[in-house]
Amino acid sequence: MKFSVYQISRQGGRERNEDRMGYAYTRVSGLFVLADGMGGHPEGAMAAQLALQTFSAYFQKAANPTVREVPEFLSSALMAAHHQIIRYAAEKGMLDTPRTTLVAAVMERNHLHWVHCGDSRLYVVRNGQLLTRTRDHSYMEQQQHLGRATDHINRNILFTCLGSPAKPVFDLSGPVHLLQGDRILLCSDGLWGTVSDEEITAELSRRPLEQAVPELVEMALKRGGPRCDNVTVLAMEWETVEEFKSTRATTDDSDDVDDGVFASTIQSGVADPSIEDLDDAAIEKSIAEINAAIRRTAERNS
Repeated sequence: MKFSVYQISRQGGRERNEDRMGYAYTRVSGLFVLADGMGGHPEGAMAAQLALQTFSAYFQKAANPTVREVPEFLSSALMAAHHQIIRYAAEKGMLDTPRTTLVAAVMERNHLHWVHCGDSRLYVVRNGQLLTRTRDHSYMEQQQHLGRATDHINRNILFTCLGSPAKPVFDLSGPVHLLQGDRILLCSDGLWGTVSDEEITAELSRRPLEQAVPELVEMALKRGGPRCDNVTVLAMEWETVEEFKSTRATTDDSDDVDDGVFASTIQSGVADPSIEDLDDAAIEKSIAEINAAIRRTAERNS
């Protein structure tokens, strides 16, 4: 498995950057995750970081070296991330919970699967065309889909996220069979809020990743002005040709990774020495709770 990846995150005009991103891979499987901690609630950065760490831990357990059932893995990891955020808030005695959006993708066996909750997006671009993108879990996009006017709707109002008291709503998509040169982009709303789908597609189609991604981010920052949102992008190209290598884009050849070896860029990232790594027992408990809920649902429907 060979892919080229470029990631960048800029704070914009906000007091802090609450976006988090990263990727992990084995010899034949890759995980890419991006989360946008939500303002208006406490510790959005922590919610985003917990989500990434949970996905990384799940992937490390599941990828041997492939993930057996990718959709089930994505849904289970997402629900476990949600439980980790709720658990964190309960242990801290917080009156309001940290919250985050999330988009995550798994590439393996030449196929791409993804899951998303909220308004962080995934784009797939092929041969200069937008093949597909996620649909936001927002009232604005919901009304647009129904053909209704949206001028009066705030695009930032979501009806679901990770960490809220209600069970998160999420969409599973794929598989998409990947072809050489396909480009996949994960981003926070700081990018697509000011840069159109057409501009994202065009920029990804005409330049190498290490040129296209920074250009898109600078475009978003400039248009966003002094109060620009955090802008975070994680992009990859499937089977990138050799000349696209650069000092700023990383070309990963997972054939160099031995069986059983797990590599990841997902780290702690939250500057707080009191924050420890995820509790394995809590992760296992989340898995057990999810499996029990699935069994109960199957029994009711039988």
